[in-house]
Amino acid sequence: MHLEDLAEKAADFRAEEAHITHEVRVCMAASCQSSGAAPVMTALTEACGDATDHCKVKGVGCMGLCSAGPLVAVADKDADLIHSVLYRDVTPDDAPDILASVGGAPVDRLRCPTDQPFFARQQRVVLENSGIIDPDSFKGYVAVGGYSALVKALSEMTPADVLREVTASGLRGRGGGGYPTGLKWSTVAKMPGDQKYVICNADEGDPGAFMDRAVLESDPHRILEGMAIAAYAVGANKAYIYVRAEYPLAVERLQTAIRKAKRAGFLGSKVADTQFSFEVEIRLGAGAFVCGEETALMASIEGLRGQPRPRPPYPAESGLWGCPTLINNVETFANIAPIIREGGDWLAAIGTEKSKGTKVFALAGKIANTGLIEVPMGTTLRDIIEVIGGGIPDGKAFKAVQTGGPSGGCIPQAHLDIPVDYDSLKTLGTMMGSGGMIVMDETSSMVDVARYFMEFCMTESCGKCVPCRTGTQQMHGLLDKITKARGSHADLALLEELCEVVQATSLCGLGQTAPNPVLSTLRYFRDEYEEKLRGEATP
Repeated sequence: MHLEDLAEKAADFRAEEAHITHEVRVCMAASCQSSGAAPVMTALTEACGDATDHCKVKGVGCMGLCSAGPLVAVADKDADLIHSVLYRDVTPDDAPDILASVGGAPVDRLRCPTDQPFFARQQRVVLENSGIIDPDSFKGYVAVGGYSALVKALSEMTPADVLREVTASGLRGRGGGGYPTGLKWSTVAKMPGDQKYVICNADEGDPGAFMDRAVLESDPHRILEGMAIAAYAVGANKAYIYVRAEYPLAVERLQTAIRKAKRAGFLGSKVADTQFSFEVEIRLGAGAFVCGEETALMASIEGLRGQPRPRPPYPAESGLWGCPTLINNVETFANIAPIIREGGDWLAAIGTEKSKGTKVFALAGKIANTGLIEVPMGTTLRDIIEVIGGGIPDGKAFKAVQTGGPSGGCIPQAHLDIPVDYDSLKTLGTMMGSGGMIVMDETSSMVDVARYFMEFCMTESCGKCVPCRTGTQQMHGLLDKITKARGSHADLALLEELCEVVQATSLCGLGQTAPNPVLSTLRYFRDEYEEKLRGEATP
């Protein structure tokens, strides 16, 4: 298959709906469904009925502003989200009014302006199709250019060409480590052996993080396309998507996408009528946070207990069943298709010198606009929280933002103007992680926050190495003691010593980064620890 053939197929799919001038798009991602989107979808579909032949009601993926769901957008068929009329907090009773507004005056009582900073300040690369296409529709994905990057790679590029474009893009792994994607791919490609594997790490375990879930629910074919391009580049023919079982909607949509892509010839043997073959299977994780670590994830896929192993050898050399293995997370794979379509230099022009492209963040906690955003690397924390996020609700003052989940740290007001990129956040004792941001206001106790994350790490420890298994327990005990105003300065000194030991001697990233929330709160909010030592317990 050549690009011209796919373009013709896409044109045919668009011609099937040439009579449609407007779309009523209902967010059917998990966040909006939890707010009652399914009854809204039913009411709109029934109210539409045969009343019009030029308007289509369809379910779409995440529109971002999760705190305002259920969300419904009325748009010209080819319009993006920002050029739509967006309605918030929709109920089934609103269906007749919304349908009556198509092509006319909007329903002002429901309207959610799309020119507000939450939408206007974003730059959508990973999320370009989210909230626009039907996640279950193969035709819908192809109609907006889906699989064109894969066909281009297979028909016009060598594996080395693909590697060059990914390297030129400057893309770094979006799972948290920030390792250069092109370098990782090139390492796997150079490894000898007839059998190589590609793994998509969708085991998103950080509290407050839902980026990967939303992408999988909104644009599953995008992930399959990125994985197929990766497999072609590194010489693999088999892949696994490791996704936690707590994401049933994402799993369901992935299964549908795999089935339809295989039926259309974009997965399986002789992909797109070429000699390249590629199979994808889903593996469900039981929710163990440690299985987000590469070697523990591979052990789980192999049917073993999810525990990390020492490195080297690294997965690129000896990974799944001892074969060279490429592992990237959902967001990393979602960047691949636009890189191949537009060229590596296109993505490299976005972001900062050392952190290229955009980043998807999940805003949660004490913030007005809870939801999903995508902004260029280098956007400041202040812009993200106060402008895009809408600031702190109820007149409260900002206190801190937790980035990087249990592996990250808490950033205070004084550092809100720092650009969000891999290197800048490290200088503050935290990390970007996979993209979760939990915002805290003046009512939050930072010692309690440290205790919460330590309890999480203690519970999620696989127990394989002593520093993590016992060290996190001891640190949690000390934090609990301090929180209850029973601690001493000797306890605080012991806590800091334990942080250093666990950080330096743990086997994997879970233990090595577990002290970060404690260290960052001690660094910026030590006065709160001192208050606890003076006998001021948490109420």
